[in-house]
Amino acid sequence: MNFKPLPIGVDNFKDLIINNYYYVDKTLLIKDIIDNKAKVNLFTRPRRFGKTLNISMIKHFFEANKEDNSYLFKDLKIMAEGDKYTSQMGQYPVINLSLKSAKQPTFELAYECLLNEIIDEFKRHDYVLNSDKLSYEKDAYINIINKKENKGKVVTSIKFLSQCLEKYHNKKVIILIDEYDVPLENSFFRGFYDEMIDFIRSLFESALKTNDYLEFAVLTGCLRISKESIFTGLNNLDIISILNKYYDEYFGFKPEEVNNMLKDYNLEGKEDIVKEWYNGYIFGDAEVYNPWSVVKYVKDLYIDKDAFPISYWANTSSNSIVKSLIEKADDDTKAEIEELIAGKIIEKPIHEDITYGDIDTSMDNLWNFLFFTGYLKKAWVKMNEDNEIVVGLTIPNEEIRIIYKNTILNWFDTNVKSRDLTKMYDAMLTGDTEAFENELVELLTESISFYDAYENFYHGFLLGTLVNIKRYIIKSNRESGKGRSDIVIRYPNRRGAAVILELKVAKNIRELEKKCDEALKQIEDKEYDKPLLEEGYTNILKYGITFYKKDCMIKSK
Repeated sequence: MNFKPLPIGVDNFKDLIINNYYYVDKTLLIKDIIDNKAKVNLFTRPRRFGKTLNISMIKHFFEANKEDNSYLFKDLKIMAEGDKYTSQMGQYPVINLSLKSAKQPTFELAYECLLNEIIDEFKRHDYVLNSDKLSYEKDAYINIINKKENKGKVVTSIKFLSQCLEKYHNKKVIILIDEYDVPLENSFFRGFYDEMIDFIRSLFESALKTNDYLEFAVLTGCLRISKESIFTGLNNLDIISILNKYYDEYFGFKPEEVNNMLKDYNLEGKEDIVKEWYNGYIFGDAEVYNPWSVVKYVKDLYIDKDAFPISYWANTSSNSIVKSLIEKADDDTKAEIEELIAGKIIEKPIHEDITYGDIDTSMDNLWNFLFFTGYLKKAWVKMNEDNEIVVGLTIPNEEIRIIYKNTILNWFDTNVKSRDLTKMYDAMLTGDTEAFENELVELLTESISFYDAYENFYHGFLLGTLVNIKRYIIKSNRESGKGRSDIVIRYPNRRGAAVILELKVAKNIRELEKKCDEALKQIEDKEYDKPLLEEGYTNILKYGITFYKKDCMIKSK
């Protein structure tokens, strides 16, 4: 059986269809846009959830050009919906812009990239210059292409292009803007937010608010940005966020779509692991899988049916919002992060009208950003006594849980490397058990823990605290005596000290001492000190360390 290639990184609808890639049919999105008749539609979804492909699909359906695109939609769902919809195929001029190129280090570079994107769209429609339908507009059109117009003309350029296209086609224009919030997010983290928001606001007001040549517009992005920031006075704006119950199934894969894909690639039996790792999102009332990660994993499974799932989505951005949350976390927030990683639900008010400028003003805003960008999912939603929308938030799946864990570990490593832990090292190397325990408990108290990893977490935690110990050699889980000691620390020669650390995890606080005794007994019974004695070490310190949540007990021998 010949399997269709999987469309990894393919977000051009025409390329996907003519090259016979596997396609999960989302064409009924077109029907709903026509039926709802909103002038400006803003779809907010997390990254890599099919926004760009859907924009491309809309473009190829509606755009009037010399080529008949109806063959691209053959046998797709929209074609069965009747003449009300199919009669609109190929009937409109379309302006199609992606703002993702604005991810640049300075405003000047970002502006240049956005200008080039606009110019490319002018060039794509330069056939209008050959028509007598345009007269005085031609000089201004050519000046924009040649970058001879000032910024004042650039901010009204999309409206101007709409005017030219409407005049040529005698039809109002459809405007499609993909990744509309990338310039705002990038400029916030790069430090030129105010300049960028002024430019984007002016561009959008002209194109979407005061544009008599507009049939309708579709915008996509990760976040719903407040009307006050860039959509001032735009009354006919339909914002479709992940809380909305309509359009909820068009971005991401529904469970039946994922199961059909697994069946199509002879991967029956993998449903549970794909669900554990990549399902868990709730858009409106729809249960949704991350489409990017599903396609990547299905491809890996097709090559190797024993392939392990990984966090594909983590590799598509910097995860800077998670990093911001962890870096700014107070003790209460750290406790909430720990609850999330343990699979629990936290309750937070949701404010959809936010701006990137608000991200640092409160922890609630950071939680909102995490929710709308896909790092948390809705478990339930209600209205509180203050008429605020309150959402139960939880981590969607294992893929996202790993992003939190890795970000926490990186944060902890950075913190530890910047601290002076000499007091703890001295206590450990001289047998001062009480001081060693006190210093370790202090580090545990300040950290963010995830206890589902049991001993492995504490093992990694302790190794992380030892990273700056000078001149000593650290071995973890190496062969020793009759078994494997957890951690051995030794001076490069026998004249210095050697330390054996055996770790245990208690089920409750009362088990701490008992588990410490078990650890010390294990060191003796399995002769973990034998290799050290054979090398001539005489100063060997042996510690049993037992952890319980953010507490520990250390006993020595």
